[in-house]
Amino acid sequence: MTGRILSRAFYRRHAVDVARDLLGKVLVHSGASGIIVETEAYLGVDDLYGKDLAAHAAAGITDRTRVIFGPPGHAYVYLSYGIHECLNLVAEPEGKPGCVLIRALQPLTGLELMRLRRPAARTDRDLASGPGKLTRALAITRAHNGLDVTRGKLVVRQPVVRQPVDVQSFEIATTPRIGITKCADLPLRFFVRGNMFVSQNGGTWPGKSG
Repeated sequence: MTGRILSRAFYRRHAVDVARDLLGKVLVHSGASGIIVETEAYLGVDDLYGKDLAAHAAAGITDRTRVIFGPPGHAYVYLSYGIHECLNLVAEPEGKPGCVLIRALQPLTGLELMRLRRPAARTDRDLASGPGKLTRALAITRAHNGLDVTRGKLVVRQPVVRQPVDVQSFEIATTPRIGITKCADLPLRFFVRGNMFVSQNGGTWPGKSG
């Protein structure tokens, strides 16, 4: 059982607010789901933080980035380093670029499917503890680029009562983003403190503050 799908209004906000509030929500696709435990915000060209040169939107509107400038609540999926497909969720009002990279999930349902899709994972902890890992685990590809995540089969839902991450009490940790060289000092990475499924600097399940 899962909660209601997040509305478009949820995404029509500043990317930092969306990135923080996505923690604890449930990403669902293709027979599997996971609790979002790590995100990164990527901003526009004219933001309170300044121009985010690490964001794809810094290049302006291109065929690749057009979806980021479009309506909020859509998927932006791109190939990283020619290997990893990464899922972002478009934030901000239409016309203002901004998105949130989903960096890690705590597997919730469909673990057998995830294991089949991620045979290299040695443990369940490794199934979706990274942006490229989670897209494979949930069978998300560039074919899903531009999909409306407020309806259909690729969605984000509200958490349910008694799921593994206590959505009422977890603590959000903030650090600079990972694996970038431009604007690398901006504090735009958010994760559930102490959660063992976070990609780096994780901790112990179930992710409550210590």
